[in-house]
Amino acid sequence: MSEQRQAVKLKVEGFSFRYGDVEALRNVSLEASPNAILGIMGPTGSGKTTLLRSINRMNDLVPNARWEGRILLDGEDVYRPGVRVEQLRRRVGMVFALPVVLPMSIFDNVAYGPRLQGQGRGMVVEAVERSLRDAALWEEVAGRLKEPAARLSGGQQQRLALARVLALDPEVILLDEPCSGLDPISTLRIEEALKRLKQRYTIVLVTHNPRQAARACDQVAFLYLGQVVEAGPAGRVFTHPHRSETEQYISGRFG
Repeated sequence: MSEQRQAVKLKVEGFSFRYGDVEALRNVSLEASPNAILGIMGPTGSGKTTLLRSINRMNDLVPNARWEGRILLDGEDVYRPGVRVEQLRRRVGMVFALPVVLPMSIFDNVAYGPRLQGQGRGMVVEAVERSLRDAALWEEVAGRLKEPAARLSGGQQQRLALARVLALDPEVILLDEPCSGLDPISTLRIEEALKRLKQRYTIVLVTHNPRQAARACDQVAFLYLGQVVEAGPAGRVFTHPHRSETEQYISGRFG
């Protein structure tokens, strides 16, 4: 088990998911290594978000949802009986495509999670600054922490959402197209932050932009119609794809 944990942090094995009669994922198998960014790319409707939400079981409350297969975190199936979902979601944090900020100050947004965990004020203050620095936002908001978070720009709000996840000290970070709709400068700041954060976390980045996957990711997987068409090291997939569908997608012929 210890060797497996060193080599693979997160493993998806033969995972399928249905919304009622609609099959969103079919027999998906993937691996994410520690201290690396796994990019999941594919056109709209390929199942990327469903896969991401399945990893930390956000799909549990979807009516008529059914799944098969396993998703392993450190070798343990997250769907096994007895798993405490709230603890799983602390270990596996998620940043959504549209930034979600709480109707409170910048400071209180990031402090919300640590306070719920019962941390003292000193630890909370430390967690807020550390998380904002890790999300590449501290320099821009250090003098504005009491201001409403809603006053931040879209790119800043997305980095604030990332900081709120980091404040809970997760092991895995899931990001669902975090740069969609953002300007190039905000996108670059988020990508640079992720490259630094992978030194401490396993990161899974969903993107519809192959160029972003090529820039930011160590490993990539191409999903199409709910299936993994191809997966492997980003350098190899983008320079020598094994499947014609992959070559057509990354060259912009469809998607």
